[in-house]
Amino acid sequence: MAATASRARPGRWLLALAAVGVLAGCGGGPAQNISLIPGNQIEAQSRRDGLFVQPVKWQHTKPGCQGECPSIKLESLVFPSVPRLTQLVDHALAMMTGVNAKRIPPYSTVAGYEEYFWKTAAPRDSTMLSAKARYRSKYLTVIELDTWQYLTGAAHGLSATQFLNWDNSRQGVLSLDQVLLPGKHQAYVEALRAAHQRWLASNPDARHDPATYNRLWPFQPSDNYAFSDDGLVVKYDSYQIAPYSAGQPELRIPYAELAGILKPEYLPSASR
Repeated sequence: MAATASRARPGRWLLALAAVGVLAGCGGGPAQNISLIPGNQIEAQSRRDGLFVQPVKWQHTKPGCQGECPSIKLESLVFPSVPRLTQLVDHALAMMTGVNAKRIPPYSTVAGYEEYFWKTAAPRDSTMLSAKARYRSKYLTVIELDTWQYLTGAAHGLSATQFLNWDNSRQGVLSLDQVLLPGKHQAYVEALRAAHQRWLASNPDARHDPATYNRLWPFQPSDNYAFSDDGLVVKYDSYQIAPYSAGQPELRIPYAELAGILKPEYLPSASR
């Protein structure tokens, strides 16, 4: 695997999902007076009405290997009532590993990736694949997909994250453009920029030398969003807007700042 594999941008594997017909379309929309974000419930309450989910976990090393051996660890999710979503999660995790930023990998499932990995991995290569539910309600299921890959001889592993915002009733992933009002993408970017400024204000390294930090790690727009109880969460990979030591920054845009930007059905009633 190329050293840049784990930093391949999410857009590529989303295109691959569409190409194989896994990504469901989301035509139409709910009535404007229905809120898909229950404003009077916290996540612990709203998840009771969400899709039933079961965990799946395993850790494998290369068959027949002795001594230092490549390994894969999986902590994922199965949705027994929605096999399409289970398939999507599996496919997306596999595609996020990447083998070359310029082409689609020669596999489409975690099982296929494992087979490929044993053929190509160096002795200390390691991959961790994770899928977890960040938010669940009657209407929406938000899944965070994480990959971490260490290549033998590298200074450290590299991680990548992608959110899937699944519409339970329409059986499909909601892209950012599908939840924004027409013509409001730039307004979303400005709201994200304001969230970035708040994040900088809480970042000791950025406060120490703001000019240098902003020059080295300027703001970048992102469509890697997730619904939550109190706003949209936007998460970045390592090295996108901060050094490796900062991990994977999360910016939060409160729903109150998204009124007139998000479609009304994606706002709690109190935020409209």
